[in-house]
Amino acid sequence: MTSEKKKRKPLKKKRYVVPITIITLLIILRLFLPLIVKNYVNKTLNNIPGYSGHVEDIDIALWRGAYAIDGLVLINEKAETETPLIDFPKTDISVEWKSLLKGKIVSEIAMHGPKFNYIFEDQQDSSATGNADTEDWTKALTDLVPIDINHLQINDGTANFVQLSTNPQIDMFMEKINLQATNLSNVVNGEKKLPSNIKATATSIGGGQVNLNGNMNLLREIPDMDLDFSLEKAKATGINDLTRRYAGVDFESGTFELYCEVAISDAYMKGYIKPMFINTKLIAKNDEGGIFKKLWEGFVGVFKFVLKNQGTDTLATKVPLEGDLSNVKSGIFSTVINIFENAWINAFQNDVNEEINFEDAQKKDK
Repeated sequence: MTSEKKKRKPLKKKRYVVPITIITLLIILRLFLPLIVKNYVNKTLNNIPGYSGHVEDIDIALWRGAYAIDGLVLINEKAETETPLIDFPKTDISVEWKSLLKGKIVSEIAMHGPKFNYIFEDQQDSSATGNADTEDWTKALTDLVPIDINHLQINDGTANFVQLSTNPQIDMFMEKINLQATNLSNVVNGEKKLPSNIKATATSIGGGQVNLNGNMNLLREIPDMDLDFSLEKAKATGINDLTRRYAGVDFESGTFELYCEVAISDAYMKGYIKPMFINTKLIAKNDEGGIFKKLWEGFVGVFKFVLKNQGTDTLATKVPLEGDLSNVKSGIFSTVINIFENAWINAFQNDVNEEINFEDAQKKDK
C-alpha cells in the first residue's frame, strides 16, 4: 500500500503541470501583448510611403475584446510645417457585441478629440514627389482595426484646412465635431440601398452651427449616399480671408449661411449649394486707393443693393450640381438666374429645400 501511494503522488503532480504552464504562458502573453501591439502599430505607421508616425501607448482589455490607442500622430515627411496631418489623442476600438447576436463579427470605434490638419502646400508637395498618397495612410489606419468597422463615433473633433501661400492666408476650420455613423458594415437592413446612417454637428468659422444628416452605402467601391448639409448663423466676417482673396471685399457685419443637398448613385451626383448673405455690410478693398477705391466701393454698394432681396435683406443664389464625379458641372446660367429670383421674385428660405433624393441621382441618362 505504501509503495502504491508513493507512485500516485508524482502522477497527481503531473496533472497540474500542463494547466499551470498554460496559465503562466497566458499571463506572460497578456503582459507583453500591449508592447507587441504597440510595435506592430508603430511599424505600420512608419511603413506608409512619405509619412512617419507613432503611438504613445496601447491599452488592452481582453474581457471586452477591445484595445485603446493613445497619442497616435502621423506626419508628412515632406511637409514644410511641423503640424501633424492627424493627431488622435485617444481611440477606442472594440467588438460590437450586439452585432454578434446577428451573426456578424464587426467592430466599433470611438475617437476622442481627434485633430485633422490639411495644409494644401504640404499635400501638393507630396503629390508632386509621388511619395505620399492619401490612399496609403487611410488604408493603413483602417488596417489597424482587425475586423470590419460597423459603428464610428467622434467626440469633440477638429478639422483645419489651411493655405499658407495665399495673401491673406486662408484658414478654415470646424471644431467641436460630434459624429455618429451606424451600420457601416450593413449588419441590419441588408436590403436597403442606403443602409448606413450618419449624423454630425460642428462649429465652423464665424461661430456657425454645422449639421450633417443622411444615409450611405459604404460597401460599394464608390459609396452611394443621400446627404443634407447646413451651416447656419455664421458671422460673415469669419470668411473675410476668402472674400478678400477672391472678390476684393470684406464684410463688416452680417451673417453667412450655406445649405446643400447631395445624392450620389453609381458615381453620378446630383445636388445643389445654396449660399446666403443676410443683413451684411460690405467694405470694398482696393489697394490703389483714391478715386479708384471710391468707385469700387460705389460699385460694390450698388451691386449689393440691386441683387439683394429688400424684404429679407438677403443676397443669395442656388448653384445646381450634376454629373459624373470625375466631371461634376455647375449650372452657371441657372446660378445667375437664381440670384435675380431671390432678389426680385421669390425670397429663398433659410433651410434645406428637401428637393434632392437618392432616386434623382439614379435617374441619370446612362
